[in-house]
Amino acid sequence: MLLNNLIVDQYRKHKTTSLDVLTEKGFEPDAGDFKRLFDIMDGKKALLLIKKLPKKYQKVMNMRYVKDLSLKEISIITGQSKNANAVQIYRGLEKLKVLYKQNKK
Repeated sequence: MLLNNLIVDQYRKHKTTSLDVLTEKGFEPDAGDFKRLFDIMDGKKALLLIKKLPKKYQKVMNMRYVKDLSLKEISIITGQSKNANAVQIYRGLEKLKVLYKQNKK
């Protein structure tokens, strides 16, 4: 859900402004702004890492975390039980965590 919200927030921005221009106008970024920036960067990195997962995990991970579908909706689309999809999502998350840690170095 967080990943989906970060993606939506990024696309809803209307225009970008240079940090120099903002600073001249008196804006000073606080730690929260940097935290949000890191969250956005991590979210984009996670999306790229999902593409490195095996196809069966990519499909359910995209439906669950990018499209924000429920397990019931995913089971209707895939034709698998909610339990089978939940297991694939869990295993996909575990593999994603490993990929994230490997790429963080």
